[in-house]
Amino acid sequence: MSERFTAQVVLIARGTGGLGRAISAAFLDGGAAVIVTYRRQDEFDALRRAVGTRASRLEGLTVDVTNEAGVLQAVTAIVTKHGRLDVLTNAVGGYEAGRKLWEMDANVLDKMLSVNLLPGYVLSRAVVPIMLRQGHGVIVNVASTAAVEHATSAAAYAASKAAAVAMIDSLAADLKGTGVRANSILPSIIDTEANRHAMPNADFSKWPKPQEVARVILFLCGDDAKLIHGESIQV
Repeated sequence: MSERFTAQVVLIARGTGGLGRAISAAFLDGGAAVIVTYRRQDEFDALRRAVGTRASRLEGLTVDVTNEAGVLQAVTAIVTKHGRLDVLTNAVGGYEAGRKLWEMDANVLDKMLSVNLLPGYVLSRAVVPIMLRQGHGVIVNVASTAAVEHATSAAAYAASKAAAVAMIDSLAADLKGTGVRANSILPSIIDTEANRHAMPNADFSKWPKPQEVARVILFLCGDDAKLIHGESIQV
């Protein structure tokens, strides 16, 4: 892969997860300095081993991406060290479904909003002022096809993903003409270990691979996509 992101600084929230690992590796292949947030040390250690010599451009943060003060402190530290922040990709998310709306536990909606909506909101609030001062930057938020294709027994999940898309659409309108772009991608079920474990009888061959989704994200963050802004792209 050509190093089209050389000298750029990329923040990937949940950059050690099933999709996040592929995004992190792809940006490292592209020459970027990559900072990932993670929850478990073993996941970060596994990512470092997987990327080999590229690990010299990989950093990790254990910040809670729903905590505004913590995220702002982390982003400030990144810019202090690197002098810039070119890309934010938010791959934080969770899934809980399987019951009809009136049968769900009362706290399911709050849980889905806290993992599928709040991180993108908090992260965007922290990075946008920096990108505006730079006059450039790209935000890609990972949502889901569930935002527009509303299946049975998934009301809270679908609502949280639809809200995330609406938020990024509105943010993009705020950013029009500033040089900072914001888009959403809407993957279907991604072929990760966690999803295979959750759905062992599914046909995995029909699921998009994490590396394929990562390539779409890199395209949206590159110069070839400079005219794409405020879009929700199904993958």
